[in-house]
Formats: sequence, structure tokens, C-alpha cells
Amino acid sequence: MTIRVVLADDQALLLGTFRLLIDSCDDMEVIAVAGDGEEAVAAVRATRPDVIVMDIRMPGLDGLAATAEICRDETLRDTKVLILTTFETDEYVAQALRAGASGFLGKDVGAGTFLDAIRTVAAGDALLSSSAARSLISDFLARPARGRAGSAAAALEVLTAREREVTAYVAAGLSNDEIAARLCLGPLTVRTHVHRALAKLDARDRAQLVVIAYQSGLVRP
Repeated sequence: MTIRVVLADDQALLLGTFRLLIDSCDDMEVIAVAGDGEEAVAAVRATRPDVIVMDIRMPGLDGLAATAEICRDETLRDTKVLILTTFETDEYVAQALRAGASGFLGKDVGAGTFLDAIRTVAAGDALLSSSAARSLISDFLARPARGRAGSAAAALEVLTAREREVTAYVAAGLSNDEIAARLCLGPLTVRTHVHRALAKLDARDRAQLVVIAYQSGLVRP
């Protein structure tokens, strides 16, 4: 199955480079490009891609606002947002994931890492660069927005004890195979628990499970 990608960046040279990289792969293709946030939202609504690669600093509507608008739209639920930016700051990482982004990556990564990131996000997994993950967990997700901690904790009551345990391991950054080894379960069983937690918490993907786990206090840095 071909991964359908929209690119959003206000630098034409980068757009062209990213497009060449993606279109050189047999398993993905660029179906639209955008030069600002408003164009990005319009492109996603028109084409319904699997992934949109989103820059943050763009004229008019920026990438964070565009991400929030896309993720609020239930009709676009199947589109994953991968933030790719030069400005890999703690606050940007936190805002991006709270807005609903599935991944956050710096523009200094290699071509192979960039392409693998698109595949990872398209598969429904969360993706953060190592520096982004460390700073995010320690500084921002542990400080939820006012009024959300109680509601997030209450939401976890719908999970079984095993689902809460698996969610905690997801928040720690473990893969399904790693969780399976920790809990002496099969990877498919772990995957089932993850999917049930996603459904019960109405989370788009594993990235949102991470946010909920920290905001609820299930996991602490």
C-alpha cells in the first residue's frame, strides 16, 4: 500500500528536495504541497493523505495552528501529522503533541531517518527525536494544561489494569515487542491492548497515549 503524503513548508527548495526523496520510494508518494498553514489544511481536506509533513514557522497560519485545526476535524482523523522543523525547542515539541501531532523531527536528520519517520507515523506509531523526547517528558507533558489532569485521570478508569500497564510502557517509549518481553506476553496480545486503550481513550495514535499517560499522572518523569 502506497503512503500518500502532503508536504507543507514555505521554503521552495526544501519542498523540492523532500518531494524528490519521497517520490524516489516505491512505498510512498507526494500528492500535494503547501507553502503555509492555510494551504496545508486545505490540501489535507482536499486529498485526505495518510501523512502530512508540517513545518512550524510559516507565514499566516503557522504549522502548530494548522496541526491543531487538522486534528480537531473528525473527518481527517486518519491523517497523521509529522512535524519537521529547524526549531526543535521544548515548547514547540509540547505544543505540537498537544495539538495532535504524531511525530516531531529536526531538519538535521538524514534522508533515511526522514523517510523512516514517515513510515513510522503512517503506521500509527509515535515518533520523537531523542532530544525532543527527553526534554518533552521531563519538562512539559508532566505539567498539563490547567483543568486537564483530573479529566485525564478519570479517563483512565475505563482501562483495565493490563491496559493501564501497557499504556505506561508505551509512554516510556517501548515498542510492542519490548513491552511483550517485559510482561511475558505475545506481541499480538500487546498490540490488542494498545488498540483497546486507543479506542477507549479516543486517542488518534500512540503519541496521544503518551500525552494522556503524563497528564493523568499514570507515568511521571
